[in-house]
Amino acid sequence: MLASNIEKIEINALSQNDACIIWLHGLGADGHDFEPVVQMLNLPHIKFILPHAPYRPVTLNNGYEMRAWYDIFGLQSDSQQDEAGINGMQATINAMIEAEIANGIPSQRILLAGFSQGGAMALHTATRFGQPLAGVLALSTYLPLKQQLLQAQHPANLHCPIWMAHGRHDSVITLPTAQSSRQSLEAAGYAVEWHEYDMAHSVCEAEIDDIRQFLLRVLPA
Repeated sequence: MLASNIEKIEINALSQNDACIIWLHGLGADGHDFEPVVQMLNLPHIKFILPHAPYRPVTLNNGYEMRAWYDIFGLQSDSQQDEAGINGMQATINAMIEAEIANGIPSQRILLAGFSQGGAMALHTATRFGQPLAGVLALSTYLPLKQQLLQAQHPANLHCPIWMAHGRHDSVITLPTAQSSRQSLEAAGYAVEWHEYDMAHSVCEAEIDDIRQFLLRVLPA
């Protein structure tokens, strides 16, 4: 699927904006899910792209079709993973990044953000992308196909800032799952800025305040 075929919402899409965040929603949601958070962040110098994942059958939900970046078979650490789906969507997100570069935004001013399954795609794509990115915002998520990271990572983003946040009471993607992903990233040479919050599988106001400080640091006006 090419980037041009992905439906998306754009916020602050002004021609003079020289920074961009591509923000990927969680399983079963859509691009509208994080519109209120973008408004709360109040960063008018940054263009936000909120794509809608395509509809696909999701094995975890008995094959029910919903918006998903890739299929999910289970949420345990040893669950089968949809390698073909993950890599296919990586190519689509790569094309979205490259379209913004072609529009005049330098790769170093483009950040990938995502929540849950969207965060997994953001981590997977950024670590493999061939030009340096501004950073990754990985919320309530995990690193997919982490056993392949050392072979697949691209040196262009080895120093890419990674900001990970997780709820201590998350029962969907557990805290140990996220911490294991953090350890895999650090073992592969990435500097991970780690945050925990007293919340479930969600976002909270304190987290949004911290996200804003991070974004101002890596994407200053």
